[in-house]
Amino acid sequence: MSLRSDPRPLYLLVIDKIKQDIEQRILKPGQKLPSEFELSKDLGISRATLREALRILEDENIITRKHGVGTFINAKPVYTSGIEELFSITQMIEKNGQKAGTIYVNKAFASATQEDIKTFHLDDSDLVLRVERIRTADEEPVVYCIDKIPDSILTKDFDFHQYGSVFKSLEQHANIFISHAITEIIPIGYHEKISPLLHSPPESSLLILKQLHFDMSDRPVLFSINYFRADKFRFQVLRKR
Repeated sequence: MSLRSDPRPLYLLVIDKIKQDIEQRILKPGQKLPSEFELSKDLGISRATLREALRILEDENIITRKHGVGTFINAKPVYTSGIEELFSITQMIEKNGQKAGTIYVNKAFASATQEDIKTFHLDDSDLVLRVERIRTADEEPVVYCIDKIPDSILTKDFDFHQYGSVFKSLEQHANIFISHAITEIIPIGYHEKISPLLHSPPESSLLILKQLHFDMSDRPVLFSINYFRADKFRFQVLRKR
C-alpha cells in the first residue's frame, strides 16, 4: 500500500497510517508488527524512513520495540491522572467507573531497616508494618502495592481490610490525613515476579511509583512502592512558567 500520493513527509504518513490502523482495530494491542523489511516493502518506503516513524511512535508510547524480538502495539492506557494530583489507587480506579478490589499477598510487622529508620526517623527497636497487595479493577489485576507504615503511629484496631484504601484506613483508624507526597517515577521492563501476578504481557512494561507520604504536620507516615501496568496507566505532569 503506497503512501506516495500524499505530499507530506513520508515518515509522518507512516505515523498517521499506523495510528489509523490502531484506531480502526486493524492493529490490536499486543500485536507484533511485521519485520522492517516487510513493512517498508508493503508501504513503499525506505527502511530509514520507517525507522524514523517507529522512533517517534515509540517516543509517544504507541509501540514498544524489543531488540531481537520485534515491535509491538501498546494498549491505550485506561487510567490517566495528573501526577501532581494525589489520588489513592482506589480513587483512580473508581474515578474511571470501575470497582476497586484488593488481593492481600502478605502483611507482617518487622524490625525497621536502616532505610526505614532514615525515612521515618525511627529508633533501632521500632517496628514497621509491611503490606503487599494486588489492586484490581473489575477483578482485573492492575497494580502491585508494597506499603510500609511505622507501628508507632498505628492504633490497635488498625485494619486495612475494611476500606481497601490505605489513605482511608489511616484516616479512619489512626486519624492521619495524607497531605502530600514526594514521588519518584521509574519505568522498568518485564518483572519476573510481579508481571505474571498482574497478568502483564511479556512485551508490556511496568511503571514504578515510589512515594513517601506526609501528614498535615509534615510527618512521614507512609512509604509506598506501586507497580502499575504501563498499558493501563498514564501519568501526566502540568508544567507552568
